[in-house]
Amino acid sequence: MKYCVVIFFLFVSMLAIAQEDPLPDTLSLPVPAEGLILEDSIINAELIFPTNLEYVPGNDTPELLADRLSCIQQQIPLTYNNTVHGFIDYFTVRNRDYTRMMQRRKDIFFPVFEQYLKKYNLPEELKYLSIIESGLNPRAVSRARAVGLWQFMSGTGRYFDLKTDWYIDDRMDPDKSTDAACRYLTQLYRMFGNWELALAAYNSGPGTVRKAVRKSGYKNSFWEVYPHLPRETRAYVPQFIAIIYALNYTEQHNLVETAREVVPPYDTLAVNQFLHFETLAKLTGTCLEDLQKLNPSVLRNVLPAKGRVSVIKIPVHAKLALDLNRTSILDSASKVGRRENEQYAALPSAIIDGRERVSYKVVSGDVLGSIAIRHGVRIEDIKSWNNLSSNTIRSGQQLTIWTNQNRLVPSRISAVSKEASILSPDTKTYIVQPGDTLWDISKKVPGLTVEKIKTLNNLKSNSLQPGQKLIVG
Repeated sequence: MKYCVVIFFLFVSMLAIAQEDPLPDTLSLPVPAEGLILEDSIINAELIFPTNLEYVPGNDTPELLADRLSCIQQQIPLTYNNTVHGFIDYFTVRNRDYTRMMQRRKDIFFPVFEQYLKKYNLPEELKYLSIIESGLNPRAVSRARAVGLWQFMSGTGRYFDLKTDWYIDDRMDPDKSTDAACRYLTQLYRMFGNWELALAAYNSGPGTVRKAVRKSGYKNSFWEVYPHLPRETRAYVPQFIAIIYALNYTEQHNLVETAREVVPPYDTLAVNQFLHFETLAKLTGTCLEDLQKLNPSVLRNVLPAKGRVSVIKIPVHAKLALDLNRTSILDSASKVGRRENEQYAALPSAIIDGRERVSYKVVSGDVLGSIAIRHGVRIEDIKSWNNLSSNTIRSGQQLTIWTNQNRLVPSRISAVSKEASILSPDTKTYIVQPGDTLWDISKKVPGLTVEKIKTLNNLKSNSLQPGQKLIVG
């Protein structure tokens, strides 16, 4: 009887709690594995309600969000509306990992951006624009072949003195590209007299924005011109506003990220001779990855022998080691890989928007179809590049082909032109090119890591030789 009374009171208490905070209609509990006995037949509370779930605040009112934006607004208007709200929700709720990643990266690049924005007397909040452009990745390449932190197309890059050749792409240089971006943004603001329209023009070009302004009846604000802009550009300014909000209110959204990506303390080194990064790294006691992080614009881990003085960043400890034996180290680093790279650079090729011009000599048995497959291009493109009116080709004929540098294609190499990076889709092998590193190759194949390459190929070190065949999957 005593037990029945206790049970009755427990039941009444649970009923009262349920009325105050009713449970969902259904509650799915985890099912123990077959044969598992829970101690004392009591279900572990942590098993039902895991303690590692992240708290995601999600009840901020439109009035509160609008007020927060007004509190951080500086020179560029931070308008609040439903579109902006949707992107705030994206950065603070749906893709919180991206926002955390931006917090980890920003301390590397924001000081550089702030320096140049101050130099050109531009709004400091423009530093957030690179997040929308590239995710703060200096080697980012878009589907449209825009490159770098500020996503310059090759033509626009050349206009702002960003040079691209076999060895260097200035669009990937944080300092040079930021300086160019500041000059471009200054021009766009002078054109439109409105920062939101200037940002829209940075995304889609001033001609596109002018056309939208005309269609709107010559309105002079982004939101009045908004319906006449391309879809991507309509989202561009709201994303910019939303990422500024997200990174300024991380604490309110339980998004505080304490980890930070860093680069090693560095000094500069001016060189006017060929320089092989891997050899320099070995002889100065540093690692190749640090040189790559400090010099993202160096495409093939080598510097050219002639043409211009190159100033690179080098870890402080490596610079100290270099100063102790400078002549010998630089002499060694000027010889390894030089011949191969100079041969490749001297070939009749060019790089435009990530495509490399290749001169291909037709051999007996070739047809346009097989040549197109080999280089990862279309038959129609080959005909257009070579002014061919039909599919007929002859042995010995020279064809110009624009290959995609990032595309991995079958492993047959032309006897005349061997500059393409080769991956066979059947055997999944890769032919090492001059300047390649394991890190570079790992980025070419989804899911591939440096350690996996070393395991698959029984490699004891990170050293590679041009022409070496690697298994990549």
